[in-house]
Amino acid sequence: MPNELIFSESPTVGYATNTFKNVPIILQYDETPLIEVVQEQDAGFTSQFNIYNKDGVYIAKAKGSQLYLTEEGKKVNLNMRHPHGATVCELDGQTLFEIRRTEAAALRTQAELFTPDGRFVRSNPHGVPCDLVLADGAPLSIGTITLVGNHFEGMRIGVLIRSDGTIAIGVS
Repeated sequence: MPNELIFSESPTVGYATNTFKNVPIILQYDETPLIEVVQEQDAGFTSQFNIYNKDGVYIAKAKGSQLYLTEEGKKVNLNMRHPHGATVCELDGQTLFEIRRTEAAALRTQAELFTPDGRFVRSNPHGVPCDLVLADGAPLSIGTITLVGNHFEGMRIGVLIRSDGTIAIGVS
């Protein structure tokens, strides 16, 4: 049997008006990835979210359209819905994240996630105040710097938030 070459394209992820291609971790808090792009052996690439509650307890991992609950997660009302072209994860009726497939190898995400120490990170400008806002449809702002429509490719981490309040973009 001849050797086979398999080509797979890493998806492009739109996040806070910026584009991340071939970036495996879109959003990380300290050493904990919150939003990732992972490769499935049979299905190519998919999204992976690590989900914590407001107390910082790890309750689930959402991988693609599947939800994997921890023992603590089995005690809460965590639900996945799959409207046309999207995956939506809700906790007690509040949307935690939404993924929309915009084209064959493209994802658009918005998220409202807690970190392992209970901080609230949002990529959606509506609703309650939080520790960090990465506004959906709005540019990524860090202090007085605004990143609009940038393209990041081949980095290890797209957005790195540290518990000391610093943020790094495009970490290799």
